[in-house]
Amino acid sequence: MGLSIVTQGTTGQSSFNGVIVPDSFIEPRWYAAYTRAQHEKRVAAELGMRDVEHFLPLYSCVRRWKDRRVQLESPLFPGYVFVRLALRERLRVLQIPSVVRLVGFNGQPTALPDTEMEIMRSGLSQTPRVQPHPFLTAGRHVRITGGPFAGLEGVLRRKKSGTRVIVSLGLIQRSVAVDVDVADVVPKVGHGTSQ
Repeated sequence: MGLSIVTQGTTGQSSFNGVIVPDSFIEPRWYAAYTRAQHEKRVAAELGMRDVEHFLPLYSCVRRWKDRRVQLESPLFPGYVFVRLALRERLRVLQIPSVVRLVGFNGQPTALPDTEMEIMRSGLSQTPRVQPHPFLTAGRHVRITGGPFAGLEGVLRRKKSGTRVIVSLGLIQRSVAVDVDVADVVPKVGHGTSQ
């Protein structure tokens, strides 16, 4: 195998063995891997065996079966596992039988913002009060200013016991509901306040 030479420029592109490629081809970034239904945990286990950095957020829920109630750990974003890798290594993920594709546009995987993913990982490790929520596009847009989810933006919702913000990941059209203190939420400038 030959020697790979990588040089980086300031234009968001690098030279890889004399070929100009986007930095995303060389630098690790977060991507959403779309999986077959109910195969998220299998995919995460396979990613672990392949030494691919991944993130599968789970939440605790109670399911009622005919004869009993069972507490389960279910994926917070059904159908998705987040992976951090350079695009040149994407086959390590795409060769897993239950992975359908990396989410993107026009056939090209689209990276998720690193800051958003780090805030999400940190926040989910600090609070047990999260649950999936339908993806929303309307409502009051807010920014969370305090607590483990500080820096994320979402749609404000009220519930009987307090304030909830729906944080949406537009690329995969999935959302999570996060309970927050009303003092830790401010309106996002430039969005309407319908509702």
